[in-house]
Amino acid sequence: MNKFLTLLVLATTLFAKVTLAQTNISFKTYGHDDEVIYGMSGVSSFYFRMDPLIDMNQSKLVLYFEPSQALIKNLSYINIIIADKPVFSGRMTQDSVQRLVIPLNSSYLTDNRQFLKVQVKTLLTITDNKCKDLDNPAMWIKVKSNSYLQLVKSAKDVSNRVNISNSFESKTAIVYPTNPGLHDLKAVAWAYNKIKRSLAVSDLRVYPADKVPDSIRNYVMVGNLDQLPADKRSLISVTPQGGQGLIYLYKGPADSAAARFRTVNSISAARQAFSNNEILFITGPDDAGYEKAITAMGNYNVLNSAFGNYLVINTADNDRAKNLNQQRTKLTFRDVGGVSNFMSGIGSLRSVYNFKNSDFSFTPKEVEMHFVGTYSGMSANDRGFFNIYLNGMLISSEKLNESGKLNTSVVVNRYQHRKYNSLTAEFRFYPANGNCQNSFLNFFGEMDVDKSYLESRNPFVNNTLSFYQYPEAFNEGSTRIVVSKSFAKYAAGAVGEVVYELNNNLNSNNFPEFAYSDEITDGDLKKYNVVALLSKDDPLMEKFPDAPIRFDRAFRLYSNEDNKLVYALSDSVSNGLAQIFYGRGSNNAILVITATGQQLAEAFLSASKAITEQLSTLNSNVSVSDLNDNKYLFNIDKTTDNVRYTDAKSGLARFWENYNLYVLLGILVLILLAFLYVRSKVQRSQDMLGEQ
Repeated sequence: MNKFLTLLVLATTLFAKVTLAQTNISFKTYGHDDEVIYGMSGVSSFYFRMDPLIDMNQSKLVLYFEPSQALIKNLSYINIIIADKPVFSGRMTQDSVQRLVIPLNSSYLTDNRQFLKVQVKTLLTITDNKCKDLDNPAMWIKVKSNSYLQLVKSAKDVSNRVNISNSFESKTAIVYPTNPGLHDLKAVAWAYNKIKRSLAVSDLRVYPADKVPDSIRNYVMVGNLDQLPADKRSLISVTPQGGQGLIYLYKGPADSAAARFRTVNSISAARQAFSNNEILFITGPDDAGYEKAITAMGNYNVLNSAFGNYLVINTADNDRAKNLNQQRTKLTFRDVGGVSNFMSGIGSLRSVYNFKNSDFSFTPKEVEMHFVGTYSGMSANDRGFFNIYLNGMLISSEKLNESGKLNTSVVVNRYQHRKYNSLTAEFRFYPANGNCQNSFLNFFGEMDVDKSYLESRNPFVNNTLSFYQYPEAFNEGSTRIVVSKSFAKYAAGAVGEVVYELNNNLNSNNFPEFAYSDEITDGDLKKYNVVALLSKDDPLMEKFPDAPIRFDRAFRLYSNEDNKLVYALSDSVSNGLAQIFYGRGSNNAILVITATGQQLAEAFLSASKAITEQLSTLNSNVSVSDLNDNKYLFNIDKTTDNVRYTDAKSGLARFWENYNLYVLLGILVLILLAFLYVRSKVQRSQDMLGEQ
C-alpha cells in the first residue's frame, strides 16, 4: 500500500512538472490568421520559429480545421506533413470543427534547429465525380487560427543551446543610456534592424535605462562600458581592452514564472515564453571599441557564426559595404524567395512571389515580369491556360499548347504595381470531355525560378519626391542620419525604424553615418541623402528652403478644391510630422521628421512608421500621424496656397481671424441695445408731451 501511494505521489509530481512546463502559442499569435485551402487538392504551409530551450519530444501540435458543409466527409481526406514527412492521414469526421493532436519530436526541426515546417494537404470530394468537382467553390477547408503549438520547456539545463547567434530572436526590447549619444543611437538602430529583420515584429520596444519596466527581462542593452548601470555592468565577466568591442550574452537563472502552464496572446510573450533572464550587451571600453561592436552587428556573417556567449572584436568592417555603382534592376524569382515547385493535378495550380519596389535600385516606372517554365503538353481538346495575377488582379492570360514550354512576359506600369506586391503565376488545366478520370494527375507544371525574373524599367522621376519612393530614394549615394542634440533622447525608436526600412530589401547594405544637426554643413546637404530627426526650432530647419512645409511654424492645410480647412497643427496632441523632398544636390533625398506635444518619443516613432504604409500614394510628400494610429497624407505643392501659416500674421490679424464672428455679434448686440435705448428715450419724450 505504501509503495502504491509513493508511486502515485511520484507520478502526480512528474505530471505536475510537465503541466507547469507547457505553454500554448496559437497560430494567430505566430501571425497566421484563418487559412482557407481551396480546391479539390490544395496545400498550405506554416512556419514557426522554435526557441532552443524547447523540448520538442514532449511538445504537440493541436490543429483545428473547419471543412465545408458540402463535402462528402467519408470521401474527403486531410494529410499533415511536418518537415516534408507525412505524419498523419485520415478521413474527415462529421464534426463542424475538427481537432487533431500530433505529437512532435526533435527530428521535425530544420537542420539549424530553428524552424518547424507544417503543411496541411487536402483531397476533397463533393459529388464523387472528379469532373464535376473541378473548381466547385464549395470545396474548401479552413485551418483555424486558434490551432496552437503546445510547447514544453526542457527539464534539463540546455542553456548551452542559447548563444549570440540565436539570442536576438527572443529579445523584445532595447535599452539605451538615459542621455544617449550618437554611438548609442547607432547601436539601437542596428540592434533594432537585426531583431526586426529576423522576426518582422511590430511590438519591439526601446527604453532609456531609467525607464525599463519590471516585466522586461530579456533584452538588448547598449552603451559604453562606463555608461552601463553598475548592477548590469557587474554581470559582464569579460573585460575588453582599449579599442576592443564586446558583444556579451548574460544568461541569468531560470524564471519559475516563465514555466507555468499558460496561453500567450502576443508575439512578444511568445518570443520570451521559454527564455530566462537574458541580457545581450553591445558595448566597449571606449568609443573606438564601442564602434567596432556596433559595426559587427551590421555584419550577419559575424553574428550568425558567433556560437559562444561573448565576442571580443579587435577589428570590424562590413563586407557588404555599399557599392555606389551597384545597380539592382533585374531580380530572379529565386531572389525574391521563390522555390522550385513541381505541381500536378487539374484546375488551378499556383505559385506566389512577393517583391517590394525597394528591392530594386530605384522606384520603377515599369516592371517587366518574365516567366519561364515547363508543363505537360496539351492533347487534343484539352484546355490549358497560364494566368498572371498582380495584387489579386488578372493582368495576363494565354493559352497553353502542345509544346510544353512556357516563355512569356508582361509589363506593368506604375499605376498597376504598388510599394509591396504579390505576384501569382497560375497554370489552369481542364482535360478533354470524358477523359477527366484518367487524366486527373497527368498534367504538371513548374516555374523555373532561376530563369524567370523581374526587371525594373525607367526610374520613376517626378518634380517632387514622395513617400511612394521611400526608402529606395536613399539606395543611391551615401546617407546621413541627423539628430537634434536636445531631441536625441526621444529619437532612438524612430532611428531604429528608419535604419530597418533603409535595409528592408534584398540587398541590405545601407550603412548611414550619424551626426548632430549642428555639425551639418551646406555642402553635406547637397552631397548626401539626409534623414533628419529634428526639434521644430532646430536652426537646421532654415536650411531646407525646398521643404513643402515649415514645421517650425504653426500651419493650416486647406483643400485646393473648396478651400476648406483640412488640418490644423495643434501642440495639445502629440503628432509626428514627416516630409520628403529633393535636396539642392544632384537629386539627393531629404526626409525630415519632427514631433509635437508631450510624448515626443512616441510621436517620432509614429511618424517613422506611417511613411512606410502601402497607402502612400504616388504624390504624397507630407505625413501627419498621431499616437492612435491615425495617419494623414498630403501632397503639398509650394506653388499653391493650400498652406497658411497662422503665426505669420500680426496679433490683431490673428485675433480678428479667430474671433471676428464674436466681434460682429457683439457689435450687432450693441447696435440693438443702442436702438432700444434711443427708442425708449423717444417713447418717454412722447409720453411726457402727451401728459402736458
